[in-house]
This record gives sequence, structure tokens and C-alpha cells, in this order.
Amino acid sequence: MNAVDATSRSVEADTGAPPSLLTVILDTNPHAWNLLSPSLPLHKALASLLVFLNAHLAINPANQVAVLASHVERAEWLYPTPPSTSQPHTNGNADTEMANGGPIQLPPDDANKYRPFAAVERAITTNLQNLMATTTPTALSSTPTTMTAGALTLALSHTSKLLATGPTSTQTAQTSFNYSDPNSNTSSDAARASGAPGSSTSRILILSASPDNSAQYIPTMNAIFAAQRLSIPIDVLTLASSSTFLQQAADATGGIHLARTDPASHAGFLQTLMLAFLPDPTARQNLILPSQAQAGGGVDFRAACFCHRRIVDVGFVCSICLSIFCEPVPDGTCLTCGSHLALASYGRKPAVVPRKKKKKKRVAEGGVETPGSAGGTPQPA
Repeated sequence: MNAVDATSRSVEADTGAPPSLLTVILDTNPHAWNLLSPSLPLHKALASLLVFLNAHLAINPANQVAVLASHVERAEWLYPTPPSTSQPHTNGNADTEMANGGPIQLPPDDANKYRPFAAVERAITTNLQNLMATTTPTALSSTPTTMTAGALTLALSHTSKLLATGPTSTQTAQTSFNYSDPNSNTSSDAARASGAPGSSTSRILILSASPDNSAQYIPTMNAIFAAQRLSIPIDVLTLASSSTFLQQAADATGGIHLARTDPASHAGFLQTLMLAFLPDPTARQNLILPSQAQAGGGVDFRAACFCHRRIVDVGFVCSICLSIFCEPVPDGTCLTCGSHLALASYGRKPAVVPRKKKKKKRVAEGGVETPGSAGGTPQPA
């Protein structure tokens, strides 16, 4: 146009907030929600979560959400639902495609409800009902915990794919990402942290209601290191017993960890979500985070041993593969890498403390003994 009418026009840069991806991992363990039902039933928690997701989508039209269910035996997508492999994709909307091949029927248009909000609500509720209906009693009796590590892995892979196919400023840095190069993600991190136009931010929110599963310690820590490597903060809201592994996840990735285990605090579940977890990483640079304002809220850095899956305070670490054991390994052989370690007699013999030598007394002229010499001073003849 400048060449046609011979006028100069300045291009205004986009100074708005960058788009943000929010991935929510909802703990759907029936055992845990049965214990929480007197103070916070699952249907009320789901209604508050939908309001929170709608608020995130309303902040910026380019914002995106994703919801995962961390169940007792598996982790499944609630939104967006992955496309079916048994039937061809016909409706042109991957967010409303059921996992078993049947498309989710969108609700009729309602003048009192925004259509994208209604689509997210319908997909989450339908998939959650389908997940609960397909849960067998055998799966419930197998373990009382939930698959948090699997849900974290799915969330990280989904976030990495969206960042790789996102805006052009982030696409170049993400497609050339190399996990073995410590400086490969520097430009992408700086762009997302500064909120540059065209960049995107992402974070993961875990709503935990189940205790830790020590058997998932290794995959959970691997997911935490991957999130730390990709600069993806992990926020944690604990509704039941405190989780040691999730505390470490929030601390290592720069996220927010809040424990609301008191039944009286469950009445403000929606307020906690809106006030503590709604700001994205760009807005948090100008805010005082709730985890920083808590006094005495130290992080539990204990680890689970590789031999018995117990959480230990003091353990034995292999110098080759850094495996943790709660007791000396038999025959001094590491159970993970098979290296021979000199730990057979460690901790069995008491430490040898050298005794203090007594100083001999010195005899003075008047016959008084003074310390510091083996005998009296020789006198001249």
C-alpha cells in the first residue's frame, strides 16, 4: 500500500500479554474423593475448576487450556480429547472427539453462556463420566494412590508440542531444542520470561488429593527435571495429605505450592484457585507469590530409596549411578548398576577417636610440680 498511495505507515507492535497455556492435572482417585466428600465433593470441585478455566480463557482470547485426569490405574485426557484411531475424523474439531470414536455432541447455543466455555465444560464432564464408568473394582482395589507421574509426562509432551507449533518467535527456538545442550533453550526462556510479543508461556497445575506413591519416585523426578529444563513451572494445590514429591516439584520449577488440608479451608477452594493460581508466569514477576509469604513452610527434600521404596531421611548413595538405599547394600554391590562399592562395613564399627596425651608435670626448684615437662630443670654444679 505504501507504493500505491505514496504514504508511510508505521507498524504498531503488539504490546499485549503473551498467550498462555494452562495444563491442569486433576486427581480423580475415588478413594481420596470419598474421604473429602464431607467438606469438598468432587462435583463441587469440578464446578469451581470450570469457573477457573473460564477465567483463564477470558483473560486473553489466545489462551489455551488442557485438562488431564490422574486416575488410579492410568492417566487420561479430559480436554482436549485425542482424536479417535478407529473412526475417521469427520466433525473437524479435535477438542470434541471422544476417545472411543464417538463425537461429543456440543450443547445447543445458549445466549447466557459463551460457546467456547460450553464446549470445554461439555467435553470435561462427558469424559470424566466415561472415565468413572469404565473404572473396575479390581482397579480400585489394586492401589490407593494415583498415576501422577504418567499425567505429568503427558502434560509435558503436550506442552512441548504446542510450543513447537506456536508463534514464529518461539517456533525457531523450540524446534532446534537439544536436551543434551545446556544452552539450547536460552533464547526461548528469555523470550517467554520477558513476555515478548509473539512468545508464549505455559504452566502446569496439579490438584492433588492422594498421598505419595514411593514407587513413582523415579519417573516423577524425571518429569520434574524435564519441566525444569523447559522452564515450565509446576503449581501444586494439595487438598489432603501433604505430598513430599510435589513440594519438590514446585520448588525445583519455581511454581507455587499450597496445602489446604484443613476441611474448613475447602469452602474457599474457588477463591484459592482465582487468587493464587490464576496469574501466569509473566504477571507473577510483579506479584508476591503465596509460597513466598508463608512462614515456616519449608520444603521436604526427602527421597525414596531404590530398594524398598521408603521415604528416608538419611540413606546410602551409590557413587556411580547415584541410587539411594535405606541400608547398606548386600556384598557391597549396587542393586541398580551392579558396581562394587566399599560399603560392607560402613556404619558397623564405631569411629576411632584418638585419645588425648597427658602432659607430664615439671618439678621446679622449690619442689612444686608444674605441667609441661618430663622432669626438673638441671641446676649448675
